[in-house]
Amino acid sequence: MRRLTRWTARLALCALLLTAAAAALLTLTSTGQNLVAEASSRSPQELIRYLKRRLEGHNKLEAVLLPPLHAAQRHFEREPPAGPLPTLGKGQQATGLKEPIAGIGQQLRVDTPQAIREALLQAKPGTRIVVAPGLYPFSLKMRLGNDGRSDAPIVLSAEQPGTVWFQFGQVEGILVDRPYWTFENLDIRGVCERHDDCEHAFHVVGRAAFTTIRNNRITDFNAHIKVNGNEGEWPDHGLLAHNTLTNTTPRETLKSVVPFDLVGANHWRVQDNLVTNFAKRDGNMVSFGIFMKGASEGGRIERNLVICSPSDISRPGVRVGISFGGGGTDPGLCRNKACHLYEHRLGLAANNIVAHCNDTGLDVNQSNQVVLAHNTLINTSGVATRGTLAQARLYGNLYEGVARARNGSRITAEFDETLHPGSTHMNTDGLLLDWRKTPERVPSLKSLQDDFYRQPRGPGSLPGALSQ
Repeated sequence: MRRLTRWTARLALCALLLTAAAAALLTLTSTGQNLVAEASSRSPQELIRYLKRRLEGHNKLEAVLLPPLHAAQRHFEREPPAGPLPTLGKGQQATGLKEPIAGIGQQLRVDTPQAIREALLQAKPGTRIVVAPGLYPFSLKMRLGNDGRSDAPIVLSAEQPGTVWFQFGQVEGILVDRPYWTFENLDIRGVCERHDDCEHAFHVVGRAAFTTIRNNRITDFNAHIKVNGNEGEWPDHGLLAHNTLTNTTPRETLKSVVPFDLVGANHWRVQDNLVTNFAKRDGNMVSFGIFMKGASEGGRIERNLVICSPSDISRPGVRVGISFGGGGTDPGLCRNKACHLYEHRLGLAANNIVAHCNDTGLDVNQSNQVVLAHNTLINTSGVATRGTLAQARLYGNLYEGVARARNGSRITAEFDETLHPGSTHMNTDGLLLDWRKTPERVPSLKSLQDDFYRQPRGPGSLPGALSQ
């Protein structure tokens, strides 16, 4: 079997190289002459997409070269196993979260869409708005009326997950522009006929510091959670925890497709979420699972499960798992107009599992002082840093592919290990991650006390997201 796997890899590589050479001979243009340079700076997955674009319109060459190119693509982009993949305990929890919300002094029960709207406008600090079980359709943006406080937040919730369903037919579901609000245990679905018309379930802006969004299931939006500034104020110190963010179909839109899209806000924590199935069909066809950009800083992305494509991994488009910097930010939207210095700085991505992405699992674009530690990347092209401002420290990661420093960026790496999908885990692609062959332990980072499952890491820890 190992010999067959080696021959398959060699055949795929030969097919890729032969196709690259033939594509270079399409014309004697500068693009063709620079193909070798392209190949050295790009992953095999990127190069395959590039070559397929170059072949478009050359029917005879397509007939000859596309079959081996598709064979190479099937090798480098393995199709995920059929059926639902395990969630590994991430995303919305069926029984709710154990951690109570302190400072709640009264409850306000509501059971109609209009009553929910009024409660959001009228609730005082220390109030929990409890929505009765049922289905609630909305077609207009909902707004908040009062600030919560650190000792008395305002909460909108269902008593039990899976009992309250909001249907949003509007561009923005809830505009969160006041501090110390919490939203939990809700099931929210975008039901717009045009995907352009269902942008965000939550739009967190301006003064909405210390927003908490936890234990919700949010489906069928372009950017399920959008976070950005407004009139010089920024919604810092937010928490996104134990949410399931997903789509049922590729998004037919020119707009950004990023389930968690943060621009300019500082010190957000994104923890224990399940982010999956976020393909973009129109426009540039590039999508991200999670990103932080816009001259933001201090973000922590920890213990999340990100599955770019649960099926059809090689569908058209580009899908990236987790990114500091995303695709860059319009200078007018950057915090303190500082994007010329960094898109994000002092960011941490740790103990995440990122799987089945046809591009990088971890991406750093024009962001610096970034730490990528103890992540496991399965069936992705690996790690990339991009741009002269980009600088990342890699530590104790377990991944396929390579770490590429592109366009003058810098990477330092310690104790990373290569993941071998056929021998490292019991069923790597199926996310059955019991060790088949346990790697050697590496020194633990003092700043990381636990792993993907919040199990403690000892003085010596295994590479990747799992410490045991």
